[in-house]
Amino acid sequence: MKAWKKIASMLLALAMMAGCGSSGSSKSKYDAATTFRFGSEGDVVSMDSAYIDEGMSFNAIHLQQEGLTMNDENGKIVNGVAKSYAVSKDGKTYTFKLREDAKWDNGDPVTANDFVFAWKRAFKVTGLYYYMFGDDAAHIVGGAEAVAATDNGELTDEILDGLGVKAIDDKTLQVKLTTKTPYFYDLMSFPCFYPQNEKFVTECGEDYGKDAEHLLSNGAYKLTSWTKSKTMEFEKNENYFNADKVAMDHFVMELAMDPQSAASNFDTDELDFTIITSSIVDKYKDTDSYLSFSEGYLYYLELNMKNEDLQNLNIRKGLSLAIDREDICNNVLKDGSIPATGFVPTGLSYNGAKEFRKTSKATGKYTTFDLTAAQEAIDKGLKELGKDSVTLGLIYDTDYSPMDIYAEYLQGVWSKLKGVNIEVAGTTKQDRIYNREKNGDFDIACTRWGPDYPDATTYLTLRISGNAQNYGKYDSAAYDKLMKQVSKEEDMDKRFDKMIEAEEVLLADYDTIPVFEKAGCGLLQTSVKGLVTKSFGVPLTFTYVTKTAETK
Repeated sequence: MKAWKKIASMLLALAMMAGCGSSGSSKSKYDAATTFRFGSEGDVVSMDSAYIDEGMSFNAIHLQQEGLTMNDENGKIVNGVAKSYAVSKDGKTYTFKLREDAKWDNGDPVTANDFVFAWKRAFKVTGLYYYMFGDDAAHIVGGAEAVAATDNGELTDEILDGLGVKAIDDKTLQVKLTTKTPYFYDLMSFPCFYPQNEKFVTECGEDYGKDAEHLLSNGAYKLTSWTKSKTMEFEKNENYFNADKVAMDHFVMELAMDPQSAASNFDTDELDFTIITSSIVDKYKDTDSYLSFSEGYLYYLELNMKNEDLQNLNIRKGLSLAIDREDICNNVLKDGSIPATGFVPTGLSYNGAKEFRKTSKATGKYTTFDLTAAQEAIDKGLKELGKDSVTLGLIYDTDYSPMDIYAEYLQGVWSKLKGVNIEVAGTTKQDRIYNREKNGDFDIACTRWGPDYPDATTYLTLRISGNAQNYGKYDSAAYDKLMKQVSKEEDMDKRFDKMIEAEEVLLADYDTIPVFEKAGCGLLQTSVKGLVTKSFGVPLTFTYVTKTAETK
């Protein structure tokens, strides 16, 4: 990266830290023995489960809300607010019986209507995950129609009344699906499917989820204090149906912490757990506190298909072939991350049997490193465009690691290609997603996606034309056709084969450029047990953490 760009990026990062970030943890007012202290690199945007789609906000929401299903101590999806459920013979109707002891922290019972209200509200507030209620994920009856109406600004109460979710009585929730959906039970643990108390949310109006006063909990903890971009404080929710499994009286989340500062605070016993960056892995990787786990995140490059130069297949292909994924994982990240060999990462399986990545014929076929072939593709693309060179912008997050070293690495790699000029610009994650990408104001974006549920469609649906997360505006009739067949196919083997075909179409188009699968690395005090990590859904569950003694 050029020197002036490095300086500008550093100044921007420093300004952000001074203005809103937390550079260090303050001594907690709570007893350390009964308080869990988490250093979060990212910030929490909102606590409204019907609206948000951001990972750090999910961690916070997950602390204080529970869905129909939940993670147990081993990370297995089990009954949550639902004490039991039944599935019809055709697999298209789920009937959930709710726990009698499921309550909000104000004492109100959690009812079936709380789910109906929250799910419909996701459309009304144009939540960032409303598409998941349709044929891109949950396949709920009427979901596709509600998604289309929301997309077109034509949503009505009548359309929402057609959504296949119904409160049979206060403790019985019925959900009807358009097709058999093998991951539906797992999906019910995801935040956008959490319940919300209709009376409370209505009284709060637009303030709901914006501070501790305008929030209710039905989960392990309840939010008591929130200093934006600094600290969130939670206390144990005694009304939680699973309260006997919650050992900590308090939970403190330090927000927007610089990872190096977080590591220093960990060393001085002011944090119990924090995520660290690749740059300091070597310092800690041989200690008892070092923790490595699968985050499930695929780091890939979003390409703006409205850009004339990126519409050229050979330009896209050349950019991909020039990336040495083994090198960036082994010599730059050094945290256990592995090269991406497709758009669907490892670990996602079909009914716990066949793993998608190991079965796909496209594995590794479109993510090879060949600098000579890359230059040949670029030369061919430039000739097709009638140009001597192309200049492309690359945007990345300044507030999430390892995006900075990742972008710097890519600029260095692509500088070896004759005829390609890369201009790197750093910004915040929120600006990148909700301003730059959402409005098409980018050429190439360093981005990532974590699996919301354990099925390949959690990635593949992102590239369907019209999907809200398809910021690059990829539009392939062949791909859309295959994905439509996937959404309707009830023979699970045939469905699996169609997903494999769809990914190969996507990869052959070089619409996106998969780069690596990120490993999580952090520091966990040796006195702490019971932290649950997962590679899909909400990656961190703190409900069951315990301490054997005060840290060190």
